[in-house]
Formats: sequence, structure tokens, C-alpha cells
Amino acid sequence: MAMPTHIVACGGLVEDGEGNLLIVKTHHGGWVFPGGQVEVGENLMDGVIREVKEESGIDVEVSHLIGVYTNSAIYKWYDGVTDVPTKVMFDFACKPIGGELSTSDETSDCKWVHRDEVLDYIKNPAYTARVKAYFEFDGNVNYLEYVTKPEFEVKLSRKM
Repeated sequence: MAMPTHIVACGGLVEDGEGNLLIVKTHHGGWVFPGGQVEVGENLMDGVIREVKEESGIDVEVSHLIGVYTNSAIYKWYDGVTDVPTKVMFDFACKPIGGELSTSDETSDCKWVHRDEVLDYIKNPAYTARVKAYFEFDGNVNYLEYVTKPEFEVKLSRKM
């Protein structure tokens, strides 16, 4: 039996005390909130702390889990050849505790944007759905299965 392959990722919805959210501009995906793949041997919370720092320069502490998301779309990577495995993403609410805004190899810009304006920047429908889940968080973890190719479609949505 072949072992299944999944990408495990985490995202950090970082909000300061003034209602501003941290967003980063990626080279391939436009404006998003920081996050990325969890490394081998790394736990989810350490992964989100590392990813936020790498992509934005901001140090954070993890507050709580917002949602678990599955992108079950089957599609090719940017190279047009490599199959992208199913992605499982864990989004966490985070609080900034230090650092200074700075870009990285993965980001061309980063900034704090008031929560009322965040969706003016973030246009990717998968990220938009996840930001809305953060805004609507009521203490119950969101679960969402979606596909991004050929177009964004929600397959399953639950509160847990």
C-alpha cells in the first residue's frame, strides 16, 4: 500500500490591538495572510510562528485555532508538470509580540490593514473564505473542504 501524500500547512491571522490584520503580498498569489507548509518534525503552532516571522518579520504568539481546511483539488503546480497533493491547512488567531515589518524571498510586500479593508486586498477566494471564517469566529472551529481548480467551489462547510 502506498502512503498517501498531503501537504500540511498553517496560516496566521495576526491582529493587533487596533483592529488591523497583517497581510503579505506573495510572488504568485497576490495579497494573503501569512502561512505555509509545516516542516518535517515541526508542530503546527511552531510552524505558524515561523511562517509569520519568515514572511513578514513579525513575532507572534498563537491564541487559538480558528479553522481546519482541505483543498482537495487535483491540479498542476506552477511548473505545469508536478501534481499538487491534497492540502490540509490549520488557521490560527495570533497576536503580535515584536519584530518589524520586512519582506522575504516569498513576499514582495507586507503591511497592517484595518479589518474593514482586508478583503479589498485579498482576492483569492480560498483565502477570502478563510478570512471571513476568522471574522465570524464564534468559538467553534470551522471546517471547510473546497477545491480551487478549475474554479473555487465549497464542497463541505461545518462548525465543530
